[in-house]
Amino acid sequence: MKVTRSVAEILAQHTTLALECIDRLYLNVYVPVLQRAAGAAYFFRTIRGCSVPSSALMAPMTQRFVDAIKRFAERDGIDIVSFRRGERKDDRTQEYLHQWPGGEGVLYIGKAQEKARVQRTQRRRRPAGATYAWLVDSTAMVNHFYFYVFDDDFGPFFLKFCSYFPYNAKLCINGHEYLKRQLTKRGIAFEPLDNGILRCADPAAMQRLADGLTADKIDALLRKWLSRLPHPFSSSDREQGIRYDISMLQAEFARTEVFDRPLAGRVFFEEVMRENLDMGRPDHVQLIFDRRVNRRTPTRHRTRVITDGVIPSLHVDYKHSRIKQYHKEGRALRTETVINDTYDFDVGRRLKNLDDLKQIGFAANRRLLGVERLSHDATIGAETLAALHRPAHIDGQRASTLRFGDPRVQALLAALLRFDLLPAGFRNRELREAVAPLRGMSLDDYNAGQMTYDLRRLRLRGLIERIPRTQRYRLTAEGLCIALAYHRTQARVLGPVLSATLDGESTTRLRAAVAAYDREVGHLWEGHALAA
Repeated sequence: MKVTRSVAEILAQHTTLALECIDRLYLNVYVPVLQRAAGAAYFFRTIRGCSVPSSALMAPMTQRFVDAIKRFAERDGIDIVSFRRGERKDDRTQEYLHQWPGGEGVLYIGKAQEKARVQRTQRRRRPAGATYAWLVDSTAMVNHFYFYVFDDDFGPFFLKFCSYFPYNAKLCINGHEYLKRQLTKRGIAFEPLDNGILRCADPAAMQRLADGLTADKIDALLRKWLSRLPHPFSSSDREQGIRYDISMLQAEFARTEVFDRPLAGRVFFEEVMRENLDMGRPDHVQLIFDRRVNRRTPTRHRTRVITDGVIPSLHVDYKHSRIKQYHKEGRALRTETVINDTYDFDVGRRLKNLDDLKQIGFAANRRLLGVERLSHDATIGAETLAALHRPAHIDGQRASTLRFGDPRVQALLAALLRFDLLPAGFRNRELREAVAPLRGMSLDDYNAGQMTYDLRRLRLRGLIERIPRTQRYRLTAEGLCIALAYHRTQARVLGPVLSATLDGESTTRLRAAVAAYDREVGHLWEGHALAA
């Protein structure tokens, strides 16, 4: 009998490469003291020595910063590109990357108007009637400048500056691009996958390099390019403590498993996806994210299947974060945990907490695969059990059923277990002598013809096989699993459960749980006027 391969078997036997790596990190770059209006007032009074803090003092700073960007671009021959509405910035970046001669430098500078948090001056009135200026938080559409850079260690990334006070920035890096640069620098051969790795000559070294992407290296990258690019704050400001810090806005943690046969991988993924459309249920979500989920948890309990062209992807939400899974480029299974708010997991947003967040993200990926293994293996078991309960035609011969609970079948499979460790296998008579007592019969009642019939259906269904050039048989690996399942389910599950629930004097927790379940079902029918 042929059984569908399980998720565990496919992932263990049909993957040529497995990699855990930080994918995209989208980071907030900001000066902490300037994030509130009171901090801006401190900056202009104490750092800049202005008696009256006002947004009027910000415009000259902005003009100097924008002029410095233009001079920087002219000096180094860098294009300043105004992004069109709806334009994919990645497409424009790829054009510049294809023309890039190599080495470190700025590919180009992008310019776009976007909403930003800013500070404005508001006129307030004192009780005596006099007015005064007061800084307040606000929002506005202002120009942002994207510096698209190629770094020797990190590959392509971008640093986006808001051109208005307090000049917050965003840093976006890709861990897979970092990994490709590290492999190239060390001379380790690899074949790239879009935003991933398809093959590598030294997978263990590759995983160590991926694990080596730390908060300190990311911080060093930012400091390195802040010293090279136009800066909105003067050196005097920086000497007095006006320095950028980093926090995490979005972090993606990816697990990639490359299949040896792409088509089989696609079929496998779609089958697993169909069987896990209930993954968004609270009981599954709390297993994946290792967080307690109840009705008060601020999240949507849903599973989404999103199709991009012909490529489906599975999405499960938890608070502001999510986990997604898809078949990447027809070659690999990609599982990604996307954390949009670190507080979902009681972790701080500062970059120094990256290691804690990595453990959470990668563990969630592994748990999703674990849940899929369990659910898929259960489906395979159900299919196997159904097949055993149906007559079948195998190799032109009719194989009768092996029904669970049938006394003859249960005795036959229990007896088979005795011969599992015998290298020489067993004969017809040896198995008869083991089965007959289990059925409470003599050898005359359970004759050789009946044993031959049983051996035939066991062999046709793949539970046993004949040893070549002999009249002896041995148990197959599949037969061992089925025999153990039948025997132990009856001996260790059904018997004890029925005893606990049917014994009127029993006070076990199991009996109490069954009684509570029965009461709730009764209440349900009574509420619908359907009680017996």
